[in-house]
Amino acid sequence: TFLGSKPDRVEVKFDADGNPILKTEQTPQIELATPITFAGMSFGAINYNLHAAMAMAAKELGTVYNTGEGGLHKSLYEYGQWTIVQVASGRFGVHSDYLNAGVGIEIKVGQGAKPGIGGHLPGEKINAMISETRMIPPGSDAISPAPHHDIYSIEDLLQLIFALKEATEYRVPVAVKIAAVHNVAAIASGVVRAGADILTLDGMKGGTGAAPAMTRDNVGIPIELALASVDQRLRDEGIRSKASIIAGGGFRCSGDVIKAIALGADAVNIGTAALIAVGCTLCGRCYTGKCPWGIATNDKKLAKRQNPEVAAERLVNLVRGWSHEIEEMLGGMGLNSIESLRGNRDKLRAVGLTDTEMQILGVKHEKNLS
Repeated sequence: TFLGSKPDRVEVKFDADGNPILKTEQTPQIELATPITFAGMSFGAINYNLHAAMAMAAKELGTVYNTGEGGLHKSLYEYGQWTIVQVASGRFGVHSDYLNAGVGIEIKVGQGAKPGIGGHLPGEKINAMISETRMIPPGSDAISPAPHHDIYSIEDLLQLIFALKEATEYRVPVAVKIAAVHNVAAIASGVVRAGADILTLDGMKGGTGAAPAMTRDNVGIPIELALASVDQRLRDEGIRSKASIIAGGGFRCSGDVIKAIALGADAVNIGTAALIAVGCTLCGRCYTGKCPWGIATNDKKLAKRQNPEVAAERLVNLVRGWSHEIEEMLGGMGLNSIESLRGNRDKLRAVGLTDTEMQILGVKHEKNLS
């Protein structure tokens, strides 16, 4: 799987020996060995052990992990080839070396579990290591405002996208992460037209432990509906190839991944599933800093419960298991590549859905096939 902007058509010329040479100039791409990536979880919200584990697992799997909005610890720069660095509204840990450390940059505009809400990392979780990485005083609250204070229009977003491309000398693709909300298709169209190489869609079922329950359960929309409507809107406008789509928010098994790709995604993000693989029990107490499994805590005694090497092995096992199941399902459908499934909704059937839902998803009911 390759993530990034693709040309509408490819031109080829031949040398004197008849060998083909690609004439079309290619934009930067992120190459994945599996269509599964690790979602953004910031350093501070989860501890160093888990960040190191995701980096090691991404390297082993040939995929990427996202730093989240807390910056990247200097000891993890060696994993830059498998890292997407995030630029959020708080701009924590953002500097030139950070932007050039990874294979991609993601601008976080929204989060599916809490659309329209910023972030707040309590000062109790800001130790010396996190303070240095985030470039804030130890023990101070890290507050990310709801909007980027330099983005109030699509034109402002365009300026930031190209500022980041200039900062990295156009070597890496730039992604924009938006929440799955009402009218998301129009928002996505604007984001792609602003120059984003990758569009990250985050659905309401994302499992952050720091989101207010009222917002988490009532504001966003399911990733399936958002993904289908965005993919169709971009196709209708003739700009689908201008950006890859990464879907996230509620992926619990390999079957969910297959469905998302058939609805139009190029790849998917997993966050909650990855944490469950290393021991998370979804107790929802992440914000307290007293995670009993040593994941969402910076307490030295609790953090020791997570061994980075063991956690990385568990993450690798999860993704490899899902990848094997995806291969089996592709074979069962008579397909030999992920690309053959992307946006191929004829491979899906509706069960227990309303006519409106089937219309949005572009999926037929078993009885109405013709």
